[in-house]
Amino acid sequence: MSLCLASSGVVKALTLAGFTLAWTHSVEKTAWQEDWRVTADGLELVQARVRGSGAGMEPPPEARLVDGWFQWQTQRGPLSRIVLANSGAAGEWRICADGQCRTLSDIFGHDIGAATITMSACSE
Repeated sequence: MSLCLASSGVVKALTLAGFTLAWTHSVEKTAWQEDWRVTADGLELVQARVRGSGAGMEPPPEARLVDGWFQWQTQRGPLSRIVLANSGAAGEWRICADGQCRTLSDIFGHDIGAATITMSACSE
């Protein structure tokens, strides 16, 4: 499977079956991570983690504290696309796979600034 990232008419395809979307919360300056699986039906959120709580990022009641992270499993169906926006207040979104993280600017090869990014499973 492949993950497609689209912004301003440019599409980048990353060959991977799963990835972690990582970012820093713009108000709390706290790390947040989500594990996603790329499927034929779309993008499926598997697990989420946050290093704290507050300002609209409270972990759900079923979250458990593991190695300093509140983490929980999700039970929702695949999404056809996810739209990411960058306020510029807390750094960039990062895509992590195979032990390596890359910013969206690195993936696109230029500073994406406040551009909107759409993530989806690539249609083969």
